[in-house]
Amino acid sequence: MRSAAAAHAAASLVIAACAAACANPPPQASAAVYTPARATFGQAARDYFNIRPAAQQPIPFPHKTHIAKKAVCTDCHETVEKGPIAGIPSVKTCMICHDQIATDHPLIKQVASYSQKGIEIPWQRVYGFTHEAHVRFQHAPHIRANVDCAACHGDVANQTVAERVVDHNMGFCVNCHRQKGASNDCLTCHY
Repeated sequence: MRSAAAAHAAASLVIAACAAACANPPPQASAAVYTPARATFGQAARDYFNIRPAAQQPIPFPHKTHIAKKAVCTDCHETVEKGPIAGIPSVKTCMICHDQIATDHPLIKQVASYSQKGIEIPWQRVYGFTHEAHVRFQHAPHIRANVDCAACHGDVANQTVAERVVDHNMGFCVNCHRQKGASNDCLTCHY
């Protein structure tokens, strides 16, 4: 009987220690130290399953309107053909057209206000890989291979505000590479 009581007491101690450990977030390591730790289990699960909140834009940029006016993605996302990122347009890029076009429209007045203050519009990224994915994605080779923007970003031409509609997971990329005859070697995309 005594050993059963001792085993019960030991189990109670382990449960109490685990509960105490779960209640206190782990100490934060310096940025130079690798750690898989997250402040909460929920954050770890969201990172693992690549669940991110929808981007909340400061101005509801109307992609649909711009595409209807015959603008193309590269007009605003200027670096997409040259390097790894498509780039989020600067307020100066917006003002190239909107110094003259639709200057009395309320959204354009908001853009002009950012420009007059000399600050960038705080756009939020809609797509992108987390650092932990160790993905080295580059737009330029995809553009040179004539991959249509909609293949990875959905039908942005019919979206008022860009939203994440394509799940950029490994299966999505591997399948596309197979269909296009592109390399599926791990080092093509991962570092």
